[in-house]
Amino acid sequence: MTDKASPSIVAVGAGRMGRGIAQVFAYAGHSVTILDFKDRSADASAALIEAAKIEIKENLDFLISLDVLDAAAAAATLARIDGAPLSDAEEVMGDADFIFEGVPELLVAKQDALQRIGEVASEQAIVASTTSTMLVDELSRFIVHPERFLNAHWLNPAYLIPLVEVSPSDGTDEAVVQKLMDFLKSVGKVPVRCKASPGYIVPRIQTVAMNEAVRMVEEGVATAEDIDRAVRAGFGIRYATMGLIEFLDWGGVEILQYASNYLKKELGSERFDVPEMVDELIARGDIGLSTGKGFYDFSNVDPDEFRREKLATFVSLLKFLDLVPPPADS
Repeated sequence: MTDKASPSIVAVGAGRMGRGIAQVFAYAGHSVTILDFKDRSADASAALIEAAKIEIKENLDFLISLDVLDAAAAAATLARIDGAPLSDAEEVMGDADFIFEGVPELLVAKQDALQRIGEVASEQAIVASTTSTMLVDELSRFIVHPERFLNAHWLNPAYLIPLVEVSPSDGTDEAVVQKLMDFLKSVGKVPVRCKASPGYIVPRIQTVAMNEAVRMVEEGVATAEDIDRAVRAGFGIRYATMGLIEFLDWGGVEILQYASNYLKKELGSERFDVPEMVDELIARGDIGLSTGKGFYDFSNVDPDEFRREKLATFVSLLKFLDLVPPPADS
């Protein structure tokens, strides 16, 4: 990357993702250009960019209404966002340090965009696709210098959800991965690294969960309203405090084995098969916090302090959501 006080950032595509990414970086103090990547008239391109800025302003006004920021900070954020038509692509991207490709989820559109980005971007520019459906290994063959290319999967709304799933290809330079993850952290995001695999992390987990929720409605187990109430008051709160894997170590890895075997038998479905890794951990006696090791290594952790810290976070969340019932009168 070039030695600048602030990196040059380009969001390729003026749709929802490009707008959200632009807002994130502008909010953090960086100048960003939203590049309209379709060949259209100057008036049409200007109108699209204006629509993008109006949407971002609406988002900022919403945050003002929640006392997240004041009007001056919102105005400064919006002022850091510029727009450019396709005719300015070479100039805009030629000087960019970070380029986020956010064109429609069509392979032909991705191929076209990445090829054109590669033609004009500097060799040092980090290029990240924001695709939610395609694998980085497939896309990396469309861009020159694939060692500087990787995927950054943002969750909508991008300006609110902290998570960004970063997926490098086999050919991505490790220094590029680290630079992008560090940059994302610097603007308040929580980047996690995953291999190029269908569904990444969150979409793969939520697809299974959503299917199971709909299946229960279909079977008459509970109403949609009660299932969602259970998720909001139980499932969601629990796993906002601890991740799924961490929760297994908290309670003991064997609980997943017991629950899975029971559900597989009673519901007659192999979708509840126990992963081999669970059986292996149990066979070794590594069942979590109680034994000092499970999926995590707790050998240098004070179990009582760990439990207290997690429960304190849980109680704080319950209090914020007004879900702690008042005690009975003394």
